[in-house]
Amino acid sequence: MTTLPRGEAADLHRVVRRRRAVVVAGAVSAGLLVLSACDKPTPVATVTVGRSSVNSEALCYNDGKKLDAESLAECAKKAGDVPSIKVDTDDTVRFGVDPKIADGGWTILVNGRQFTDSSKKTYRTIPGSAFFNAQYGTQGDTNTVSIQQGDKGLWSFKLKKA
Repeated sequence: MTTLPRGEAADLHRVVRRRRAVVVAGAVSAGLLVLSACDKPTPVATVTVGRSSVNSEALCYNDGKKLDAESLAECAKKAGDVPSIKVDTDDTVRFGVDPKIADGGWTILVNGRQFTDSSKKTYRTIPGSAFFNAQYGTQGDTNTVSIQQGDKGLWSFKLKKA
């Protein structure tokens, strides 16, 4: 049996509780510090063909702020390593964008050339045949399709002829 004076055991428990509280507070602070160092995710664009879909974060995006022409040109060069999806000429290609992209207006580019007018909708459909047709300047078996939000961001995909 211990010979501690009356009430000291209770003080010992208070000290242990304080230490635990300090350790927990330190762990939470460290976790928040680590999270604050992470980049914010960019809005996402998605291409769906039948039951298959691919999505992508922006090749370049400055949290919705304007990018200069040089930055956008550099982004377009990064389009080599982008998600790809197979498209049959009879398929419908569906484009879906995050509301942050739609609010700023977006345009579809094919091989760097404007393909559609600007839209503020979050969803668009285009026949698959349009992406592999000489009439639209999109012949070939693979085309790079980009979604450009004005001068604020660029998302790219490869459409491969099935």
